[in-house]
Amino acid sequence: MELINISTNINKFDTLKDFFMEFQVGQKDLILTHEFLYDGFMKDLNTSSSYIMQEKYGTGEPSDEMMNNILKDIKDIDFERIIAIGGGTVLDIAKVLVLKDIKDVVDAFEKTVPLVKVKELIAVPTTCGTGSEVTNITIAELKSKGTKMGLAVKELIPDHAVLIPELIKGLPFKFYGYSSVDALIHAVESNVSPKSNPYTKLFSEKAIRIILDIYLNIAESGEDYRFERLEDMLIASNYAGIAFGNTGVGAVHALSYPLGGTYHVPHGEANYQFFTEVFKVYNRKNPDGRIKELNKILSEALNTHEENVYEELDSLLGKIMSKNQLQTYGMKDEEVKGFANKVINTQQRLLNNNYVELSESEIEAIYRVLY
Repeated sequence: MELINISTNINKFDTLKDFFMEFQVGQKDLILTHEFLYDGFMKDLNTSSSYIMQEKYGTGEPSDEMMNNILKDIKDIDFERIIAIGGGTVLDIAKVLVLKDIKDVVDAFEKTVPLVKVKELIAVPTTCGTGSEVTNITIAELKSKGTKMGLAVKELIPDHAVLIPELIKGLPFKFYGYSSVDALIHAVESNVSPKSNPYTKLFSEKAIRIILDIYLNIAESGEDYRFERLEDMLIASNYAGIAFGNTGVGAVHALSYPLGGTYHVPHGEANYQFFTEVFKVYNRKNPDGRIKELNKILSEALNTHEENVYEELDSLLGKIMSKNQLQTYGMKDEEVKGFANKVINTQQRLLNNNYVELSESEIEAIYRVLY
């Protein structure tokens, strides 16, 4: 049984310029990025690469519509490598662009066409949460299906991940919070996954401890403390990506998808709303399994007793970002049952990674508590 696979080469540079020089970025490269990143970091580098600006195709998280329009626009560009420089949206889009002869990405997500990788992929994250630079997973809102869906196949694994701390320095604190808590959730869900093992636990535990230590210092010293630990947070996110890339994530992500897909709530923010409530249910259902080890890790990191970890975690995270009732996003009372049913019917890939099995009625009860 394979325990861990890290097939992406992981690189770190102090500046984007250093990366461009080392990787000899040039004419045969297609760079998918944002205008503000191009203006701030790439414009003066004078490469002969082709550039695609993601915001030209819409704002927010990736969708089938966005991806399909980009596929149309790059079909006549001659390139050998795709360099994705951006957050989760850019990295997730780029993963689909490496596939051969995809005309409608829904076909790829539903696996109704062959998935063949034909381009080299270099992933450069500019947020500190996605972990997408080392995973085989892409997530998109499939507007034609009315939900978010993930695709996880080996063809999506980036060939290189490039960590550059200067690229996350300009990340506003709100987005820093929601992206980094996503990394924490990746690590925590991976830690209790049925697929977790001694190797993935090493990465997940280290990510948990680093992120919570940074949060505790931010709570004590203020938002600007994050600038002292940019590289640490970027590496912690990468650790979490390695962990969940090998184990998968579970119910927190599964429950967040209908909320995100229906009301366009950003991925990390949506996950955060369900995080501790799902784990409280896990803990009630089976307090003596793998979660007991997780609670010990959390209690040590938070300097509290094990029985208080989820209350203390809620308290700490509340100092980093706000937790909202689901109705504040527009969710309606009558959607509670429908969302639970949609999770059961469309998110089995994730639910199979749950610490314990959750029934449709238990999922509905979580939505109800948070509504």
